[in-house]
Amino acid sequence: MSDEFNLQEELLSLSDPSLYHIPSELDISSLRSSSIDESLSSAIESIVNDPESLIHSQPATFDVFRSILKHADSPNITGTLLTKLLDVILSGLNNHSNAVMAMVGGQGFSTGEVDMDAPLVHKQPLEMWAFLLQWFVTAAERGAGRSSDEPKTTAAGGGGKGKKKTTASKNSRSTSFVWFDHLPMVLATMTKTLRVPTSRIWRTTSERETFLSCFVKPAYQLAETEQYLKSNEIKLGIYKVICIAVKFHGHAFGAQTSVIQNLTYFEHLSEPMAELLAILEKEFDFIQLGEEVLRDVAGKTFAHNDAKGPRSFSKFLVRLAELSPRVVQKQMPLLLAHLDSEAHPMRMAIVEIIGILIRDISSSDEGDEEQKTKQIKRFFELLMERFLDLNSWVRCKVLTTLIKLCDLPAKFPKQRHQITELTIRTLEDKTSSARRYAIQLLCKLLETHPFGALHGGTLNLQEWQDRYDKVAEELAKVDAQELEKAKRDVGMEDDEEEESVEDEGDGRKDEEEEDEEEETVEGDEGGSTPQPKKAKISLRDRKPRQSQLDISGIQSEQTSLDPNLITKLRLTKKYYGDALRFINQIESAIPTLCQLLVSTTKTEVLEAMRFFRVAYEYDIASADQGIKTMLHLIWTKDNNANAGEDGMDGKGIRGSLIECYRSLYFDVVPDLAPKQQVNRIAKNMIERTYGATLAELTSLEELIRTMMMDGGVHNDVINKLWQVYSTEQEIPKPQRQGAIIILGMLALAKREVVTERVESLLKIGLGPLGMHDLVLARYTCIALQRLGGSAKKVKGSLSDKTMRLPMDNPIFVKLQEIIEHSPRSPHWFSMAEQAINTIYLLGEQPDALCSGIIKNLTAKVFDKPSGSDGSPSVEAEDGDAEQAEEEGKDSEKADGDASLEQDEKKDQTGSFRLAQLVFVVGHVSIKHIVYLELVEREFKRRKDENAKQKAAAKSAEKDSNDLDAVAGNAEDDIGDLISGIREKELLFGDKSLLAVYGPMIAHICASPKRYRNPSLRQAAALSLTKLMCVSAQFCESHLLLLFKILETSRDPVVRSNIVIALGDIAVCFGSMIDDNSERLYQGLADPDLVVKKNTLMVLTHLILNGMIKVKGQLGEMAKCLEDPDQRISDLAKLFFTELSTKDNALYNNLQDVISHLSIGKHAVDEETFERTMRFIFTFIEKDKQAEALVEKLCQRFRLATDERQWRDISFCLSLLPFKSERSMKKLIEGLPFYQDKLHEETVFKRFTEILAKARANKAANKPETELKEFEAILAEHQAKGLEDQALEADVLRKTKAAKRRAAKRPTPSTKTAQGKKKAVQEDDDDDDDVGGNVEEDEEDEEEDVAPVRPVRGRKAPVPTKKAAPPPARKGRRKVVVQSGSEEDDDVDDF
Repeated sequence: MSDEFNLQEELLSLSDPSLYHIPSELDISSLRSSSIDESLSSAIESIVNDPESLIHSQPATFDVFRSILKHADSPNITGTLLTKLLDVILSGLNNHSNAVMAMVGGQGFSTGEVDMDAPLVHKQPLEMWAFLLQWFVTAAERGAGRSSDEPKTTAAGGGGKGKKKTTASKNSRSTSFVWFDHLPMVLATMTKTLRVPTSRIWRTTSERETFLSCFVKPAYQLAETEQYLKSNEIKLGIYKVICIAVKFHGHAFGAQTSVIQNLTYFEHLSEPMAELLAILEKEFDFIQLGEEVLRDVAGKTFAHNDAKGPRSFSKFLVRLAELSPRVVQKQMPLLLAHLDSEAHPMRMAIVEIIGILIRDISSSDEGDEEQKTKQIKRFFELLMERFLDLNSWVRCKVLTTLIKLCDLPAKFPKQRHQITELTIRTLEDKTSSARRYAIQLLCKLLETHPFGALHGGTLNLQEWQDRYDKVAEELAKVDAQELEKAKRDVGMEDDEEEESVEDEGDGRKDEEEEDEEEETVEGDEGGSTPQPKKAKISLRDRKPRQSQLDISGIQSEQTSLDPNLITKLRLTKKYYGDALRFINQIESAIPTLCQLLVSTTKTEVLEAMRFFRVAYEYDIASADQGIKTMLHLIWTKDNNANAGEDGMDGKGIRGSLIECYRSLYFDVVPDLAPKQQVNRIAKNMIERTYGATLAELTSLEELIRTMMMDGGVHNDVINKLWQVYSTEQEIPKPQRQGAIIILGMLALAKREVVTERVESLLKIGLGPLGMHDLVLARYTCIALQRLGGSAKKVKGSLSDKTMRLPMDNPIFVKLQEIIEHSPRSPHWFSMAEQAINTIYLLGEQPDALCSGIIKNLTAKVFDKPSGSDGSPSVEAEDGDAEQAEEEGKDSEKADGDASLEQDEKKDQTGSFRLAQLVFVVGHVSIKHIVYLELVEREFKRRKDENAKQKAAAKSAEKDSNDLDAVAGNAEDDIGDLISGIREKELLFGDKSLLAVYGPMIAHICASPKRYRNPSLRQAAALSLTKLMCVSAQFCESHLLLLFKILETSRDPVVRSNIVIALGDIAVCFGSMIDDNSERLYQGLADPDLVVKKNTLMVLTHLILNGMIKVKGQLGEMAKCLEDPDQRISDLAKLFFTELSTKDNALYNNLQDVISHLSIGKHAVDEETFERTMRFIFTFIEKDKQAEALVEKLCQRFRLATDERQWRDISFCLSLLPFKSERSMKKLIEGLPFYQDKLHEETVFKRFTEILAKARANKAANKPETELKEFEAILAEHQAKGLEDQALEADVLRKTKAAKRRAAKRPTPSTKTAQGKKKAVQEDDDDDDDVGGNVEEDEEDEEEDVAPVRPVRGRKAPVPTKKAAPPPARKGRRKVVVQSGSEEDDDVDDF
C-alpha cells in the first residue's frame, strides 16, 4: 500500500469525495454504528500497538479511516465515532512529528553521526495523516456528526460549506459532534506538525507544497467562517499555521495570493488579514509578505460604483496601519495613488492612515528630527487638500482624523492655524455631517490649544491684545536702544545726543528692570536672572568713549540689551501673536455658529451648543452672543428627546439647553460657601436681563419658568432676589430691575413667589423708587399680574381660574397713583400699558377705575394753565414743523367733524399730558374688548351651569333637548348683545366715556401741523388704530385717514405701528383691509428697515392664515428675497417656504411674480431676477405643475418683444426639472412661440441647458428620439436666426449706401412734378424698409435734402430761419424730406 499512496494524486481524487475509490471500503450504509465502532476500535488498536501499521497492515487500517470520512454525512456515523477518528489522526501526526523533531534535534544529527536521510522514514505516515486531517476538516465543515435536532448556523463567509455546530441541547450534546470545541486542538496539532523541517523530508518543492496544502488550505477554509474568528484562540491558531508556513516553508507567494483573494471576496476578513500580517512582522520578523501585499493593493483600481471591494481593502489598510505603521509608511508613496481613486472608501482609508502615521511619527523618539518634521508637514498638506474632496464622507473623515490628532502631546503649532481656518470654512459645508464634525473639531482645538503655558487657559481677546501691546512696546524700546548704541559705536552722534541718551537710559532703568523681572517670572523655560549681572560686570571692564558718559546709565542700558532677554521678548511676542491670531479665528466663526444654532438638524444644534459652552469656559469674548442666541431654543419641541445619538447624554435640544444654562450660571461651584453660592446664582440670574431684548426676555422667562417647575431654583435664591429688590441701599437701577424681572418669571410657575410679598411690590415698585424709575414700576406691574394666576385657557372652555380682587384693594390705589402722578418720561407709556393690563387682569370692575383715571387725566390736561407746560405748537421742533405742514395739507381735510371750540382749547394744553391721556384712552378701549369677552364667557358659564342643573332635575329626554335649544338661543342672545355694545355703545353711545375721545383723537391725527409733538402724534396714531379695532363703523370712517398717515408720515414709529395695527384690523374686519390690501404692500418699499420688516411679518401672517387674498402683489414679497438686510431676506424665504405648503398658492401666482419682476416699473435687474426665481422654483416639485408651467411660459414668448423678457422666460424654463416625457413634448409643441428668439445667445444657451437636463434624467421612458429632434431643431433655428439677423444688417447697410449715392447724384431741373413725387415716394419706401429704427447723421440728412429743393425751384432756407409753409398739395413731400431731421417744427405745422 505504501507504493500506491501518492499525496498529490489522492488530493486530486478527493475533489469529489463521492467518486473517491477506496480498495477495502466499508459498507457504511449497511453497517450499524456499533459495527463501525468495532472496526474503528480495532484499527485504532493496531495503530497504538504499531504506529507503522497504517502503512503495512493488510486489513487496511487506512481504508477504515477513509471509509468513515467518505460517509461522514451518514446518520450511522455518530459524534463518538468522529471524535475517536479525530483523536487518532491528531495522535498520529503528533507521534510522527515528535519523532522527526527528536531525530533532527539530536546531537548525532547535527554532528553527522546519524544518517541525514533518517527522517524520510516518517514521510509517508505524515502525508497520510495530513491527508486524513484535511479530509476530516472538510467533512466537519460540511456538518458531519450533527444531530437532526441541532440548529443549523450558516457562517457569513462559508460559501455554502460553512455549516457548523456551535451549541447543542443538553440531551443531544453527548451524541453530537461539536466541531467548534475541537478546533483549538486541531490547529495546535497543525502548528506543531509544521515545526518539522520539511526540506529534509520532502526534497522537491512540489512535494513540500502539497504537504503544506494539507494544513494551510484548512486554515484558510476555517478563516472563511466569521463565527470562528470571534474566538481569539481559534483565530490565533489559524494565524500561527499560516505564519509558520510562510516563515519556514516558503509559503509567502501562496499566502500573498490568498490574502488578496480573501480581501476581494470576504469582507469580514479585511481586519483579520491585517492582524495576520502584523503578527508575521512582529512575532516572526517577516515583513516581506506585508510589503508585497501592500504593493499589490497600491496597484489595484476601483470603480466609483464598486461598494464591496473598496470597503474591504480600506478596512484592511487602516487596521494594518494601526498595528504596523512602519510597514505601511514604507509603502506610502505607492499607496498615495489611492487619494485620486474614484472609490471614496479608499480615499477615506488613506486619510485615516495619514493621521495614524502622523501620530506614530510624532510620538516616536527614533529618527532624524528634521526628517520627521518634513514628513509630518507633507502629511498635513495632504490632509488639508482633502478638505476640498468632492465626497462628504471623505471630508468628514479628514475632520475626525484631525480631532484625534488634536489629542496628541505634540500641538503642531505651524499647522493649527491652517487647520482652524479650513475648519471654519467647513462650517458652511453643504453636508450636515461635515458641519457637525467641523464644530467638534473647533471644540477640540479650543480644548487643546497651546497657549496656556504663561497665563492659564483663558482666551480673552482684550487681555491677550494688552499683553501683546506691552511686549511690542518693550521690544520697540529695545530696538531704539540698539539703534542708538549702534550709532554711538560708529561715531555718528555728537556729545549732546549722547548725553540725552544717557539721561533717557537712566530714567528708564527701573522700568526695564521691572519688565525684565515680569518676563522672567512668566517665561516658559529657565530664568535669565543671573545673566544681567554678568553683563554688568563685563560692561564695567569696557573703556568709555572720549565723550563724557554716565556710567550707571550705560550699565542699565546694556542690562536691558541682554541677548537672552531680547530673544525671550521676541519669542514672547510671537507667542502672543499666534494666540491672538487663533482667538481672532475663533471669534470670526461665531456668527456662522450662531446660524447653526437654528439649524433643522438636531445634531448640529447640539454640537453648536456644546461649542458655545466650551467657548464660554475659555472666556471667548463673543461666546455671550451664542449663549444669548441659544436661549431661543427653549421653544423647540423635542419629539424624540431620547433619540439623540451624539447629543448631550441623549437629551433633546430643549433639555440640553436647560442643562447648559444650569451648568454655566445656576449650578453650585466647588470651594464656595453656601451664602456665596446663593449670591453667585442670584447675580447670574439678574445679569441675564442686562441689555436683553424683548425676545430674549421672553425666552428667558420660559427657561426660568421651566427650571422653577422642575424644582431647579432654591428658596434661598428667591429670598436673595427679594433682598436685592427691596434693599434701601443705593444700587444700580438695572440690578433692582433685573431682580423683579426674574421674580416675575419665577412667579409664572409658582404664584406664591409674589403673593407673599405684595407689600414689598407696592412699597418699592409702586412707591417712591418706582415713581422715579418707571422701568422698575413697569416690571413690578408685570409681577403683580402673576397674582391672577397663569393658567392658560383651554379653547372652548367656559371656566375661568384667574383670581380677581375687589376694587378697594391697595394695589389699585397705587396703580392709579403711579399712572396719574408719575414724572414725565418716555418710559411712562410702557409702564402705563402694564398698569392698565394689571387693572383689567386683577380687578373685579376695572372699567370703573379706568374711567376715573381717564377723567382725572382729562382734568389735568384741560384745566392746566397754558403757560406751565407750553402749547403743542410751541414744543414742536423745526424739522417737525416742516413735516407737519406737508402732512397737514392732505390730512387736515380728511376729518372735518371736530369742533372749533375743542380745537381752540386743545391748542392751550401740554402735549405730553395730552399724549398720556390719548394713550390711556386707546389702551383702555382695546383692553375693554377683552374684558367684554370675559364677561360674555362668564354669562355663558352661568347659563351652562343653570342648564345642567335643570337638565339633571328633568329626566325626560324631550324636555332636555328642548332645554338645550333654549340654552343655545340664550348664548346667541348674549353674544349678540356683547357685539352690539362693542359696535355701537363703546364709541357711539350717549353715555360712553370713550365716545367723547374718538373724534378728538381723530382730529389730532388729522392735524399734524397743529399737533407737532412726536410723542403726541405717535400716541394718537396708536390710539386711533386701537379704537378702530373696537367698532367696524368707526374703522370704516377713519380707514382712509389711517392710510393717508401711513403714506405721508415721516416718523417710522408711526408707520410701523400703523402697519402692525392694520394686521389686527384685518383680523377684526377682514373685508375692509382686503379691499385696500395694495396700500399695505407699499410698506415693503419703505426706506426704514423696521417698517419694512413689520410689513413683511404682517403680510406673512395675513396671507398664510387666509385673512387677505393675494391679488398679484406677490412680486413685492419676492423682491424681499434679495433684500440687503439678512433678517428681511430670511423672513421672505420663510414666507415662500410656508406658502408652498398651501395647496397650489405659489403655483397659481407664479406668473404674476414673473411679470412683476421682469417688466414694468417694478422690474428688477437680471441677476436679482435669476436669484429670486431660482429660489422660488425650488418649490415646483409636482410633475403636473411643471408641465403646465412649460406650456404657459412658452406662450409668454408670443407677446414678449424685448430681449430681456426672452432671457427671463428662458431662464425660468431652464429651472424646471423636465422629469416627465410630457414636459419635453409641451416644450417642443411650443416651438413656434420661441423659434424666432433662438438667435439670441443667452436664450439659446438656456434651451441647451434644458436639453442637457432632460438627457441627464434617468427615467425609463425618456424620449430619446424627441430629444434628438429637438436638438436638431434648436441648432437649425439658431442658425436661421443668425442668418436672418445678418441679412437684416446687410439690407440695412445697403439701403443706407443707396441713399447716400442717391443724395450725391445730380438731378436735372426739367423733370415733371410727377417724377419728383415718385422719387420722393421711393425714398419713403426705402425708409419703410429700414423700419424707422436707423437714425441717419446730420451730414446724410443734408445730402438728402439738398438735391430735392432745387427741383422745386426754390432756394434752400437759411438755417437760422424757419421755412415758409408749403402749399397743401406739396405737404407730404415736405414732411418726408424733413423726417430725418432733428427739428419737428414742420411736422407740428401739419
